Amino acid sequence: MSQQIRKHSIISSLVIYIGFAVGALNTYLFTKEGLFSTQEYGLTTFFMSTATLVMSFATLAMPSYIYKFFHYYNDHLEPKKNDMIAWALFTSIITSIIILILGLVFKNLFVRKFNAESPLAVYYYYWLYPLSFGMAIFTILEAYAWNLNKSILTNFLKEVLLRAFVTIFIVLFFLKIIPDFDAFIKIYTLAYPAIALTLLIYLIATKKMHLTFRVSKVTRRFFGKITRFVFFIYSGSLILSISLVFDTLVIASLAKDGLTSVGIFTLAQFLTSIIQAPQRSIIAASIPFISKAWKDKKLHQIQSIYQRSSINQLVFSCLLFILIALNYSDAVITFKLNTEYLLGFFPFILLGLTRIVDMGTGVNAQIIGTSTYWKFELVSGTILLAFMLPLSYILTKKYGIIGPSIANLISITIYNLVRILFLWRKFRLFPFTRKSLHTIILSGVLYTAAWILFRNMHGFAGLFIRSIFVTLLFVGSVYFLNLTPDFKPVLQSLMKRFKRK
Repeated sequence: MSQQIRKHSIISSLVIYIGFAVGALNTYLFTKEGLFSTQEYGLTTFFMSTATLVMSFATLAMPSYIYKFFHYYNDHLEPKKNDMIAWALFTSIITSIIILILGLVFKNLFVRKFNAESPLAVYYYYWLYPLSFGMAIFTILEAYAWNLNKSILTNFLKEVLLRAFVTIFIVLFFLKIIPDFDAFIKIYTLAYPAIALTLLIYLIATKKMHLTFRVSKVTRRFFGKITRFVFFIYSGSLILSISLVFDTLVIASLAKDGLTSVGIFTLAQFLTSIIQAPQRSIIAASIPFISKAWKDKKLHQIQSIYQRSSINQLVFSCLLFILIALNYSDAVITFKLNTEYLLGFFPFILLGLTRIVDMGTGVNAQIIGTSTYWKFELVSGTILLAFMLPLSYILTKKYGIIGPSIANLISITIYNLVRILFLWRKFRLFPFTRKSLHTIILSGVLYTAAWILFRNMHGFAGLFIRSIFVTLLFVGSVYFLNLTPDFKPVLQSLMKRFKRK
């Protein structure tokens, strides 16, 4: 089991980092002086954040339904009689139509909230809906594909192909084939529907998915449980989604030069998403095994996944945070980005620490969400929102773009502490070991040493030398201190393959 998770995690991580390389190119093109304004870049992020929120409403917790009940359908039904995915897609389509109607009715509310600081967002309001619909359909298909052990494919579509589409759009915009930003942003909203259609065609063509609306015996038997589960999880997922995008929305609504501030904040968020990349692959690889372990009552397997996910993510996140933090300001100047983006350094530091907290606590959300205590999702989500919303609003009004970063760090820390305590009290599951503390100490020492030694070194030489110094010492320390049980087996596997060649 651990080998399968490790294999899928590593391959998915490689795919995700290829995607981030493409994303980094896109970010560079968006932020470099002379092509897009900071406000236009901010609009693309505002669209993604708002569409994510709309998508959370539209999916009606269908991805969680798939994660929880997939093995019940798969173990008791032949593929052609499996009606799970058909009902999940149908539910999302109907909900999306209802949301579109409500969006038309309440457009004036959106105008009042955003027109003063972010008029571009109001002007392109209607284009949010094709983007959010594509996102909703892809998210449901992705959940289904994960349980078919197709996480590598879905990560490729979401992390690589989606960003490759954006790269193509930017190049066409630069060459004036896409004549202006008006045409660009409209085409941009069609990228998610395109990858959703690609995944749908693949699943149908390879006969991994069959669409049938004949109610199966599993649906009849578990309908009551499914309904209760969906509505409880729906509330919790909405709360989580609001917490994830609320910072962007509140900056666009309250901060001076709303979308310009969103653009600066977006660069900081993008860099923290690089830190977060391994989390996506580990979650994708772990969910089927966690769900199966709960079904088979193998608590020791869940504990193993919990601790391994914690230390692996902590090691990754600390290394990447150190590298980016040390090089942030020099990179903005060296690569000749718009100097406005220097203002994103402190938001990055706070958001980066938030990612370390979130990743270092392991896959606690997935363990709770697939357990019999899935209702706790709503409780913990409510706690998160109770801190996140008022703190973001108050601190943004007072401190601008640094405000949501502070709110994120406080709220996510409390949120994860609550989850850790819950899993310990109910199941005696705990994510940390002594090596977690050793990793934190190592990171602090290396960051301080690199800053002292190379703080006066700038340009490409400074970027390169700082990065090599930190990477070699960090990776070497992880190896010799044996901080993660997965590093040496991975290294040995790679060496064996290299020797064969």
